[in-house]
Amino acid sequence: MNQQSKKIQNPELQVPKTPQMNDRDFINDILMCAKNMTNSYSVALNELSHDQLYQDVNQIFNETQNCQRELYNVMFRKGFYGLEAAEQQKLDQSYQQFSGYSSQFPYQQ
Repeated sequence: MNQQSKKIQNPELQVPKTPQMNDRDFINDILMCAKNMTNSYSVALNELSHDQLYQDVNQIFNETQNCQRELYNVMFRKGFYGLEAAEQQKLDQSYQQFSGYSSQFPYQQ
């Protein structure tokens, strides 16, 4: 059965199409900044050896990650982001492909 991909998206909030930044531009700019910050914090966390500094940066990382997620949710609610519904056949294929990998893990549960 060939199923058409469905777009999952809220109605897009209309913003002025002018050279000046609009609400969508501002939110997108902040979202990109938060994504870059979480990437940088992640690298730092992998390299920190001081326990207290690690805990402090980890807390900042988590707060920034939560902020990034909330910004994404705002953009989705305003219709600035859309998702494609995956076809069941593709989901099944991916599941089959990756479920076999668990036997390769060094520690089995």
